[in-house]
Amino acid sequence: MGPLARAIAAHPGYRWGAAFALLLAFPLAIANGYQQYLVDLIMINIVLAVGLNIVKGFAGQVNVGHVALAAIGAYTSAVLSTKFGLPFWFALPFATLATGVVGAVVGVPSFRLEGAYLALATLGLAESVRIFIAVTDYLGASVGYGDIPPPIIGGWRLDGYAAYYYVVMPIAVVGTYIAFSILRSDVGRAFKAIREDTLAAAASGIDVRKYKLLAFVISALYAGCAGSLAAHMAPGFIHPDDYNLTRRITAILMVVAGGLGHVWGGVIGAIMITLVAEWTRSYYQYEFIIFGLIVVLTMLYMPRGIGGYIDRRLANRRFVALRTGKAAAKAV
Repeated sequence: MGPLARAIAAHPGYRWGAAFALLLAFPLAIANGYQQYLVDLIMINIVLAVGLNIVKGFAGQVNVGHVALAAIGAYTSAVLSTKFGLPFWFALPFATLATGVVGAVVGVPSFRLEGAYLALATLGLAESVRIFIAVTDYLGASVGYGDIPPPIIGGWRLDGYAAYYYVVMPIAVVGTYIAFSILRSDVGRAFKAIREDTLAAAASGIDVRKYKLLAFVISALYAGCAGSLAAHMAPGFIHPDDYNLTRRITAILMVVAGGLGHVWGGVIGAIMITLVAEWTRSYYQYEFIIFGLIVVLTMLYMPRGIGGYIDRRLANRRFVALRTGKAAAKAV
């Protein structure tokens, strides 16, 4: 192992920097516009999945309405850009914060509801948001909302997929890094305690209501950001059907297949499910069957998802290396 490799292994910040540098050059390996569109979509879905993993994987709270929060972020950003003339760089944070406020409202039922009851409550919210958008002329109703402007830097319109990549990719990387930081902080430990046993967490002094609400708010911020990014990506058009039941199932499947409570699992799940959804678009009538098979196979062979499987393999490798090292030391 060379000095550069040792430095990267010793300092996590170097690993993030090296990964970011590789991602900066990634568009050079992309052959056409469709592939670049897929990469941009994957980056947006990474933000969406990582946010859902915070509330579901870290804190153990069921939220079927995560995609509805993304819809709120998308339409808020679209309205601010088209009706009020705000540029993307102001519409994005405003839409993200507005969605965070809605996330706080969504989190209130979690004080009294859990499991299937909370799932039904958030599912009702998701469908209510979609129907409200579909019947509101100001939001384009069932026709859809178009002419959403792309980001502009110094007169340069980032309306191409290759240019837009340099907007969504840094946000996805920063969002993933923040999720890792949350998981390793006191907040993350409180989330995991609530996920394992709410009563035990409360008995140990954790303010359960506060941290449940915080999990929903953080998750909503991610969803609002992802929704805004999706709205401003070419062709600058959003529709209520973009946030239907299929889309909700896809978002949940990203987290379940990737691994609940594993940040890298959410990233891997977002990549895998986005590609599967795009490659099977021609067989849309079998979409739920395909997604169902993915869930069944994941639960059979990787019960903790891809992230859990990777963690187990790495732990086994470290254990074998440790035992081998001890055996070699005894032999000497």
